[in-house]
Amino acid sequence: MVNVGIDVSKDQLDVAVRPDGEYFKVSNNESGITELIKRLRKLRPERIVLEPTGGYEADVVHAMSVAKLPVVVINARFIRDYAKSIGHRAKTDAIDAGVLARYGEANQPEIRPLKDEHLRELEAHVTRRRQLVDMRSAELKRKLQARPSVRKNVETVIAFLDEQINDVDNDIDKLIQSSDLWRDGDAFLQSTPGVGDVMSRTLLALVPELGTLSRQKISSLVGVAPLNNDSGRRDNRPRRTWGGRAPVRAVLYMAANVASRYNPVIRAFRERLQAKGKPTKVVLVACMRKLLTILNAMLRDRVGWASPKVAEAK
Repeated sequence: MVNVGIDVSKDQLDVAVRPDGEYFKVSNNESGITELIKRLRKLRPERIVLEPTGGYEADVVHAMSVAKLPVVVINARFIRDYAKSIGHRAKTDAIDAGVLARYGEANQPEIRPLKDEHLRELEAHVTRRRQLVDMRSAELKRKLQARPSVRKNVETVIAFLDEQINDVDNDIDKLIQSSDLWRDGDAFLQSTPGVGDVMSRTLLALVPELGTLSRQKISSLVGVAPLNNDSGRRDNRPRRTWGGRAPVRAVLYMAANVASRYNPVIRAFRERLQAKGKPTKVVLVACMRKLLTILNAMLRDRVGWASPKVAEAK
C-alpha cells in the first residue's frame, strides 16, 4: 500500500513515496499542482499526508480533495514528535516529506471529508472577522496611552475597523442564510443560553464535524478533553488539556463564562464542581466541555435547546 508525504513551502512541494522510496518535487502553483495530481493518480496512494504551513497548503489540499485523492492534514506537533521517535534530528524538505510518508504508513490516520468551497468561504470570513477584532483591540489599548496629537488618528483607525467588522458580519449573515443547513444549525445553537452569533458561527465554520462525532472525539478535536499525565512519580497530577483548535477554544471560553452565570444547566454544573472544591480553571474547562457536548448533541439531532432530545446531554 502506497503512502505519500508532501512537505509544503511557499514555492515548492516536496513529495516522498513509500514504500518504494521515490522522491520528486514540483512548484507550488497551478501548473505544479496539476502535474502533482497526475502523478498521484498513477500511484493510487492509500493516503497522502501533509501538515499545515500557514495557509500555503490550502490550494494543493483543495485540489487533491476535488480530485478525490485521500488527503489528510495532520497536526504539526504530532509529526515533530514522530520524527523524534524515529531518530530524525536533521531537517530538510526531502527529509520532512519522508517523515510525513512514514507517519502515514505507520499510524494510518483517519481520512475525513475535507471542506467544500462554500465552507471554505464561511471559514475565510469568520477568520477575517477575528483578525479585525484583534486589530481593533490593539488600537483600543493604544488609545489609552496615545498622546493627544495622535489620538485622533487612532480613533479614525478604530472607526474604520468597526465599519469593516460590520461589513464582514453582513457577509457572514448572507452566507448563513444561503444554506438551509447553516441557517437551521445557527438557530439551534443560538437557542442555547450563553451562545451568541459569534460562538455559533465560529462552530459552523471552524468545527464542521460538530454533530457527527461522539462527545469524547469532539472534545479532543477542539482541545478541551483532559489528558492523563501521571506516569512514574507524577501520579495524581491533574489532567491537562492541549492541542485542538485554538480559535474555537478562545470563543468557547467566553461563551462558557457567560453560560456559567446565565445558563441554568451550566450554572448548576459549575456550582456542583465548586462544591467539590475543584480549582477555578478546572471548573471553567469542564464547563467549556459540557457546553460543547450539549451543542454537539443539538446539531446531531437537529433540535433546539428546549427539545427533550437534548436532556441526556444536559
